[in-house]
Amino acid sequence: MFQFKTLRLSAFATVLAGALSVGAAEYTIDASHSDVLFKVKHMGISTVTGSFSEISGTFNVDPKNVKATTGSAVIKVASVNTNNAKRDGHLKSDDFFNAEQFPEIKFVSKSVRKVNMKDSTAELVGDLTIRDVTKEIVLKVKGTGILAKDPWGMERAAFTATGRINRLDFNLKWSALLESGGMVVAPEVDLVLAFEGVRPAGK
Repeated sequence: MFQFKTLRLSAFATVLAGALSVGAAEYTIDASHSDVLFKVKHMGISTVTGSFSEISGTFNVDPKNVKATTGSAVIKVASVNTNNAKRDGHLKSDDFFNAEQFPEIKFVSKSVRKVNMKDSTAELVGDLTIRDVTKEIVLKVKGTGILAKDPWGMERAAFTATGRINRLDFNLKWSALLESGGMVVAPEVDLVLAFEGVRPAGK
């Protein structure tokens, strides 16, 4: 049960329309204003939502060449939170993430495609690593804007990203079955990510 909201990952791809920056700029992910969320079906009748609070990374945006956008993110597995301590402990065990042996989830962008300047959207392709498995995923990204300067003299850029993964592809293997034959925890995990990056204004 893993979902990413994030992965704040590298959405980068899209602070496209109306960008105020002149050229390419690198932003550092502001974890206090970013979210990495996941949603997964429980017993086929309800949805469990979780998040990761410890996120770091950077993304580089060039409004004049959105396809050149790059970025990466690192998520600390131990920061998982589903508002249930027992469930969080299970997620950190070897049935799922094995936080002790594989303490980090990583995402590295590879390319940006299907850029739509009219609605500031694109697809971000990158490699997601969970445990010892690395697989390519595609995130749908929407740029939400660039703020030229905040009250503290910093420039900010933000984007949202969504996607879906199959947890079994990443060896998140726990698969208790219901009497009906379905799984207690669904294989499909929806990711909902929102990232805000910051850098010194005019840098």
